[in-house]
Amino acid sequence: MVLSALRGGLAFLTRLPVGGGEREWDAFRTTPVVFPLVGYLVGALAALPFTLLYAVPQPGTVAALYLATLYLVTGITHADGLADIGDAAVVHGDAERRLDVLKDSQTGVGGALVLVLSVVALALGAFGLVTATANPIVALRIVVAAEVGAKAGMALLACLGTPAHEGLGSAVVAENDVSGLLPVSVALLPALLAAPPSATPALVCALFSGPAVALLVRRWSQAALGGVSGDALGATNELGRVVGLHAGVVAWTLF
Repeated sequence: MVLSALRGGLAFLTRLPVGGGEREWDAFRTTPVVFPLVGYLVGALAALPFTLLYAVPQPGTVAALYLATLYLVTGITHADGLADIGDAAVVHGDAERRLDVLKDSQTGVGGALVLVLSVVALALGAFGLVTATANPIVALRIVVAAEVGAKAGMALLACLGTPAHEGLGSAVVAENDVSGLLPVSVALLPALLAAPPSATPALVCALFSGPAVALLVRRWSQAALGGVSGDALGATNELGRVVGLHAGVVAWTLF
């Protein structure tokens, strides 16, 4: 069951060629702990460019390689969700009007703006991480913590939200409840294990930024959309990663 859920999670959250069909999808959408578990793999792969810090001490190059690796592994499905949420956020009208905008395949000004800002902010966060740490191990751990935290945010949203409408999001959100948060919480612990004291504040901030973002997205989604949609899950992932990376860099610099 767990292996099927992991395979389904990898198929949904990444572009890795793991296959998977309806059985794996059903296992994944009822097992929220898979979100952070997949986050460890995605974070480790995306962080590989930071291992080049000693060989290629160019912050801009490492940051660019990080972005390229990240989106090569994850694809743009969740970024598209963020763009849709951006379009819905600037719409004047009720929840029904915003839901209509979410279903529109065209990207408007609001979506384009929030998407560009998120990518730029992510690149700046990676750049800041290179210049602030100059330590590949610390940088890698912060990147992984931010990714795991972003995925944990998705799991939190799936466990606490109510579906906004029938669709991909409701297939996940409607199948989970608050009981799923305990295994999700336990899955976060490895990101903090064996951390040197100097890195612990940065890892904690990077890790828990994703769930904090998820609570804000949930509040907005419930008020603006009447519930949580698949796009809200995607937006939580993208925003949680950005905030987590910056929070990790700031905490490392200050503490």
